[in-house]
Amino acid sequence: MRTQTTNYVARLFAGDLSAFGGPAADEAVAGQIRAEQMSLVLGYSVGIMLANACNAIVLAIALWPSPDRIPALIWAASVAGAAIAFGLQSHAARRITKPQFVSRRAMHRLVRNAFILGAAWGIVPVAFFAGASTGGQLVITCLCAGMLAGGALAFATIPIAAIAFTAPIFLGIAICLGRNGDLAFLLIAFLVVVYGSVLLRSVFVNSFSFARRVMRQIEAERTVRLDPLTHLPNRVAFNETLDAALKRLALSGEEFAVLLLDLDRFKEVNDQFGHPAGDEFLVQVANRLQRCTRAAEHVARIGGDEFALVMANLTRPEDALEIAERFVAAFAEPFQIEGRQIVGATSVGIVLAPRDGNTPLDLMKNADAALYRAKKAGPGTVCFFEQADDRSSRERKALQSDLTGAIARDELFLVFQPFLDLGSNRITGFEALLRWQHPTRGLVPPSEFIAIAEETGLIHEIGEWVIRRACATVAEWPEEIRVAVNFSAAQFHNTAILQTIVEALAEARIAPHRLEIEITESMLLSKYGSAATVLNALLELGVTVALDDFGTGFSSLTYLRKLPFSRIKIDQSFIRDMLVQPDCAAIVKSVISLARDLQIGVVAEGVETADQLEYLRQISCDEVQGYLISRPVAADGVMALLETKKYRANFAA
Repeated sequence: MRTQTTNYVARLFAGDLSAFGGPAADEAVAGQIRAEQMSLVLGYSVGIMLANACNAIVLAIALWPSPDRIPALIWAASVAGAAIAFGLQSHAARRITKPQFVSRRAMHRLVRNAFILGAAWGIVPVAFFAGASTGGQLVITCLCAGMLAGGALAFATIPIAAIAFTAPIFLGIAICLGRNGDLAFLLIAFLVVVYGSVLLRSVFVNSFSFARRVMRQIEAERTVRLDPLTHLPNRVAFNETLDAALKRLALSGEEFAVLLLDLDRFKEVNDQFGHPAGDEFLVQVANRLQRCTRAAEHVARIGGDEFALVMANLTRPEDALEIAERFVAAFAEPFQIEGRQIVGATSVGIVLAPRDGNTPLDLMKNADAALYRAKKAGPGTVCFFEQADDRSSRERKALQSDLTGAIARDELFLVFQPFLDLGSNRITGFEALLRWQHPTRGLVPPSEFIAIAEETGLIHEIGEWVIRRACATVAEWPEEIRVAVNFSAAQFHNTAILQTIVEALAEARIAPHRLEIEITESMLLSKYGSAATVLNALLELGVTVALDDFGTGFSSLTYLRKLPFSRIKIDQSFIRDMLVQPDCAAIVKSVISLARDLQIGVVAEGVETADQLEYLRQISCDEVQGYLISRPVAADGVMALLETKKYRANFAA
């Protein structure tokens, strides 16, 4: 019972209209209603406070002839001074963007202040009415009536505040008029009660109507500002929150932080388990993230698997770090989706305003740069923005801009590194390696621009160019020579790639088996899951498929069993150490034996010494590739390499 009473009192003094039988709302909506109520009070407060100061001065003048003029002057000076100070404070507050959420504690302060002001006016008839002249009594009566009406107007949407303000005045009038006993004064008391009842009833009717209107408005705005899947604020709402935070920063210096999150395994969930599972994953992620924030703040979903939070009223950077670490920790427990346990992770980039920017564009650009560095560091990483991130981001964007027109400007080209067949000691094919000759940067390493191409989607245009150029080039070589092209995992997400390959083969007029597609296992695993459909289609077409960097991923043997690879390439890290580390030698021998049993060809990558070559020949490796055989050569150097008899003799048994 005590708990219920305490809860009722808390709701009552927080302005919760359900305490008076009005419409009920959850705390989030109630906080928004309080924000609207507070905004209206601040709108009236400047005028009301000026009226208070004016009334206090008028009262002091009216009571100047009375014996109570000194107490009246002290009272008037106190009330006028407080009213002017509060009016100036309210005027400054009105210039700041209207808050989206007001706490119960803030409403408690408003009710308390309303009571203090009402009590100040309630003292007037009790203390000064009896000693005043007839004119002074008339002024007191008019002022008290005016304050009742003004209070009802100022707190028209907050019944508890209206009661807190008017009750002391009613009580003061009742004490004053009750002492006199004059019929005229009794009639005035009666009128005051009638008018006061009408005013309070109007306050309740108006406040209930206002609350319902605000609730309807909130519900309507949710359809525009709410993500339909996760029920979190969407990008529109986030941008509005960010704009409001920047206005508060400009007007009052209130600092804030922006946290940008990206899910590290969302695409994997979507591709392995389907879009319904991906949607459920996002819903559960949203629920966990929202539980990590403060009551007045809401995580927003601003993209497919991207979330953001504006953390207002930041007192120290560590507060933002604490929330970010909570976000990361929220992924510690696996997600239960359709009877499966799915492990998730997130990375977080943080910017601090105004240190890292004072415009939405700068803040989001820098947050994205911090997030990029966090993602490169690995899942579950939190990074604050640093100036180096900005330089890196600008360089990345400049490189991206330059890469967009690289094909049209003929800056991309292919070089070719041969495969040597150890049985016949002949070159059987070449791997096509992409290079970019930038007009000012020089030769840009693929490790720098391939990732950018994947992020921006340029990889599809570039990949198509590579396939067509490789097929056109191999058409000029002997028919027994093949060309291998590295595929980005992102290209498997584009179903048009099959049509591109068919067209490239037809245009070059070469047999499909002369084109080999190389797929990096680790890339395939981390981004797009199984590509069995695409691989089977390639094999049906007659194209061969190789699994590159074999042994560096997580499920090599599983993939060999499930996917139709024609050839595997042993990663160079095993080849480099196989003569000095027995475990590497054992792995290389086992892979070659396994491939022979599965009737899959084997290529050893990174062969750099004659001893490595001899060992691979002894354990019956099919083909080798590396600097010992040849460094990558330009297309016009391939025929010379094929025709060099000395070259063939160098690698004879």
